[in-house]
Amino acid sequence: MLYMARKAVIISIVVSFLMMNTKASTTTGNFSQEFDITWGDGRGKILDNGQLLTLSLDKASGSGFKSKNQYLFGKIDMQMKLVPGNSAGTVTSFYLSSLGSTDHDEIDFEFLGNLSGDPYILHTNVFVQGTGNREQQFYLWFDPTMDFHTYSILWNPENIIWFVDGTPIRQFKNLETYNITFPNKQPMWIFSSLWDAEDWATRGGLVKTDWTQAPFTASYRNFGIQVCEQPSSSSCSHEAWITESLNSSSLEKLKSVQMKYMIYNYCTDTKRFPQGVPSECKYT
Repeated sequence: MLYMARKAVIISIVVSFLMMNTKASTTTGNFSQEFDITWGDGRGKILDNGQLLTLSLDKASGSGFKSKNQYLFGKIDMQMKLVPGNSAGTVTSFYLSSLGSTDHDEIDFEFLGNLSGDPYILHTNVFVQGTGNREQQFYLWFDPTMDFHTYSILWNPENIIWFVDGTPIRQFKNLETYNITFPNKQPMWIFSSLWDAEDWATRGGLVKTDWTQAPFTASYRNFGIQVCEQPSSSSCSHEAWITESLNSSSLEKLKSVQMKYMIYNYCTDTKRFPQGVPSECKYT
């Protein structure tokens, strides 16, 4: 009860801050209006009057894009169709980041390619003030190369939740009452990239990229951005997502996904953390 009371106070304080410093914004659809291709020398393309975006990778370079704006809290949906066929060595990422090498915050989806017929590995992570090492990995329960699927990040003062097609797969709670850091002070941009990581991505780098299959291409469409924008004197505290968390039904779905499809959880990796797993693990 004491923990719940403390958490309620923190959420109230943060939402009050938002009322003074942010405004609500909801955007859907047009990549040209919301994103810039930031690297790749033409390998990233915005098509169909802004309704479709593609990223490509060949031996010379990958490609990526970034939102025109940065946000403090939001619910971001992105429909993606991943690299088909033999995608070993490739990584397609969709993430939020404040940038900076030493004290940045970041929330990650990374899709690790594989040999034809083998499943992609979905890699998730959180960085707070430059510290990550909070990885959880999953096999997807469908072929992510056959059609578009929706990958979502909910980031609010209470928690971070990762969703796949509306199903929660991971939750990272705000536990600042226990002196555990949480990313709630730095606005972040939305990023995505397709790049070569053959040194580590597939079976620890044992399987290399087959460049005869290049160019590798991932596709994006139908994004949704519900965010708090800074600075503003307006409020986004009335938005449902700003206090959204998992109810009992959603928690059951999350537990079911983790039981069936999770293949790595840093909270159970005692070999990696011989002095004890990170403090937040005891509350998950």
